[in-house]
Amino acid sequence: MTLTNREIQVWNEISEWEDKLLQYGPTDFTALYDKWLEQSFSLLPENVQEQFFSKLDTWLFHLHAMVQSSQNQMDARDRILGAARVFNQDITTIEDNKKLTIDQLTYIADQQIAKHRLYSFVQGGASGSGGVLLLGGDIPAMTVINVRVVQLTAMSYGYEVNTPFEMMMALKVFHIGTMPKRLQGAAWEGLIRETKNMEDPYFYEGAEELTNLSWMEQPFKQLLKAMMIVVFRKRIIQGIPMISMAIGAGTNYQMTRRVSEFAQKYYQYRYLNEKRDDQEWA
Repeated sequence: MTLTNREIQVWNEISEWEDKLLQYGPTDFTALYDKWLEQSFSLLPENVQEQFFSKLDTWLFHLHAMVQSSQNQMDARDRILGAARVFNQDITTIEDNKKLTIDQLTYIADQQIAKHRLYSFVQGGASGSGGVLLLGGDIPAMTVINVRVVQLTAMSYGYEVNTPFEMMMALKVFHIGTMPKRLQGAAWEGLIRETKNMEDPYFYEGAEELTNLSWMEQPFKQLLKAMMIVVFRKRIIQGIPMISMAIGAGTNYQMTRRVSEFAQKYYQYRYLNEKRDDQEWA
C-alpha cells in the first residue's frame, strides 16, 4: 500500500526531526559532566553497578505492568476506542485504529498527550509548593505519568502494549525519551533498527537491559530540581511559593513534552513504515 500525499508529508516531517536529532552533539560542559559521572560510578564495584541497574530495570518492568493493567488505563483505552469510532464505526480493537488516517490518529494521540502534559505541570507545581511528601513522591509520580503517556500514544496508533515485544518497545521509548538530546540520536537509530529487524511481532528477542550510566542524567536533574525547590520555597509571594512552584511545574512539563514528542514520532514512524510500498520506498 502506497502512502498518500499527506502521509508522505508527515513522513518527511519525521525525517527532518530525525536529522535534527542526529545533529545534536556534546558541548564542552556536557562532555565534562559525562566524564565526571563515569568516574563517580567507576568508584563502585562492577557487581554493585550491575545490581543497581538490574533492580532499576526490574522496577520499570513492574511499573509498566502495573500502569498497563490499572483500571484508569483500561478506562483510557476505552476512551481511545470511543474516539476512534467517531471516525470509523467498525473499529472494535486497538489494532483496528490502523484503519484510520494519520491525521485522525494524531488527533487522538494529541488528546492523550495534552492531558498528561497538564498532569505533569500540576504535579510539578504541587511538588514545588513545599510539601515534603509531595516533593518526595515527585520522581515516582513523574515516572508513572510518562510511562502512561507512552502507553496511550502506542494504543492511539493501534499498538497494544500487553505483548512482550510491545511492552519492551514502550519501555525503550520511555527510556530514550528521558535521555539527553545528545544521546537520543544514536538511541533512535538503534530503536528503529530493532523495530525493522523484528521477526516475531509478539515475543521480544532482543536485549532486555534498559537503564545504564547514560540514563542517570535525568534522575540527577530531578534531584537538582528538588534542591532548587527547597532553596526557593521560602520565597513567598502573596502567601504562595511562586518561584519553587514555577520551577517544579516547568521542569516536569518539559520532561513530559520530550517523552511524548519522542513517543509520537516513533509510533507515527511505525504506522507509516508499515504502510509503505516495499518497491517504492525500499
